[in-house]
Amino acid sequence: MKKIALAAAFALVAGGAQADNPMVGGAPMFASKNIVENAVNSADHTTLVAAVQAAGLVETLQGEGPFTVFAPTDAAFDRLKAGTVEALLEPEAKDQLTKILTCHVVGADAMSGAIKGMIDDDGGAHMVPTLGGCMLEATYDGDRIMLEDERGRTINVTIADVEQSNGVIHVVDRLILPAM
Repeated sequence: MKKIALAAAFALVAGGAQADNPMVGGAPMFASKNIVENAVNSADHTTLVAAVQAAGLVETLQGEGPFTVFAPTDAAFDRLKAGTVEALLEPEAKDQLTKILTCHVVGADAMSGAIKGMIDDDGGAHMVPTLGGCMLEATYDGDRIMLEDERGRTINVTIADVEQSNGVIHVVDRLILPAM
């Protein structure tokens, strides 16, 4: 009886550790796992996972961090011109792919509340430097955080604050692209 009670208590604690994290791509996201370990389970991020592998960024995103990753969905990749994703996954496009992907990564653990605070502190818009050298302009409207990339395109955070052992993921609806 004592073993059953202990197992039930453990299940509640383990479930509670994930309970604060939203589901992403139909999969639970565990704060005890790193960015790559969680992303591979999301049905909505298969293209992103393939791109991270093709760019050789798996080890980096499994590293200590902290990282904030603006994670584009498969639908975000589908918005690109036909053939673009396939071309980016080719070995000869590795540098370009790496540049694009690292424009989705910030070298900090920035939850949405912190991002909104920085936006407020800066009078309504906050410039966000990425590890890829891109500058994003962050704004918000109510609970929705938006980013503007260097091409003037708006990227919406659709799922915020997915905690990871080495940072946080914010799911986005569009790829962040560097200036031409």
